Amino acid sequence: MPATLSDLVVSMRVEGTLDLDARRPDETFGWDKGEATDELGTEVAAVAELQKRLFAERQRAVLVVLQAMDAGGKDGVIRSVLTGINPAGISVHSFGVPSDEESEHDFLWRIHQHCPRRGMIGVFNRSHYEDVLVVRVKELAPEAQWRARYEHIRAFERMLTSEGTTVVKLYLDVSFEEQGKRLQDRIDTPDERWKFRRGDLDDRQLWPAYRAAFSDALTETSTADAPWYVVPGDRKWVRNLAVAKVLRHTLEAIDPQYPPPAEDLTGLTVT
Repeated sequence: MPATLSDLVVSMRVEGTLDLDARRPDETFGWDKGEATDELGTEVAAVAELQKRLFAERQRAVLVVLQAMDAGGKDGVIRSVLTGINPAGISVHSFGVPSDEESEHDFLWRIHQHCPRRGMIGVFNRSHYEDVLVVRVKELAPEAQWRARYEHIRAFERMLTSEGTTVVKLYLDVSFEEQGKRLQDRIDTPDERWKFRRGDLDDRQLWPAYRAAFSDALTETSTADAPWYVVPGDRKWVRNLAVAKVLRHTLEAIDPQYPPPAEDLTGLTVT
């Protein structure tokens, strides 16, 4: 069990060549489920306070990139970890299949315009990484094209960082078995069926190819300024607490501060 928050974050960070098969999607870090559920509230409250300071300061921004296989829990993280944050200080954008207009531009064109402005936390539910994942696995572009995008992504994120946006990237790691259970649950639960599409089963058959694509993408693009974190995703309560801790650690490192009042308010009384 990691001894400190910093140790926990480091244990999930991708450094060097990533072997996803060496990671445990069912990892618990020695946490107790009941205690972890209670602790999540504490972590979310800490993130919310730090977000208030970030919003008030308006000097820097945070971009959270969420990637996972189908049913990996991206929406669940947004609901469980980010609900305590003032909606005025957060933006969430989901990237699907590019529109005709988007397809007529470079692959980062549609991404850049949705990056958070200063003072905001922006969340990408899927992202520019689809262009080195889906595009690779489904052979939508030649290898020379998608492989060159690793460097384009590194340069793009390096630019964001140098301009004041902290980039934190979270891969929610679920096992093949757990994904199967979640997809079946979507089929069997009437108010969950809207999430299911038959194409999910086609993608499931490509599991080894997607795992290889994720391993390469995370290895190639996890940098000191824009690291990837592999978050155990089989247990939702572990996933949520781990994500909250990474976000808290990230915001504490930024250490945003409330700005001083524009003028001296000493002795001012509202009548």
